[in-house]
Amino acid sequence: MEARSYLKFVRISPRKVSIVLDLIRGKDVKTARGILKTTPKSACEYLVKLLDRAVADAENNFGMDVEKLYVSECFVTPGMTLKRMMPRGKGSGDRILKRTSHITLAVAEKQ
Repeated sequence: MEARSYLKFVRISPRKVSIVLDLIRGKDVKTARGILKTTPKSACEYLVKLLDRAVADAENNFGMDVEKLYVSECFVTPGMTLKRMMPRGKGSGDRILKRTSHITLAVAEKQ
């Protein structure tokens, strides 16, 4: 049994999020939260909230023990890309791609 939490359309690049997700994959919840609190990446702010949400779901909805939980699965997929225009010289313009992410995090109990 595992509890999954999703965070969709986060305005951060999937590449930046995947770097942080690699740090916490397979760790127990207490260690993962400590890593996220001390890592100076912008994705950590979103991932701390998502981890807390997954732990709360596991405890309240599925009756799991919080001390035995670990991050069983976490991944990021690209969401829609917002296309913007940046003015350049001689009346031309460059396309700016503002990327979004869909983040999935699952916690499960250790046997």
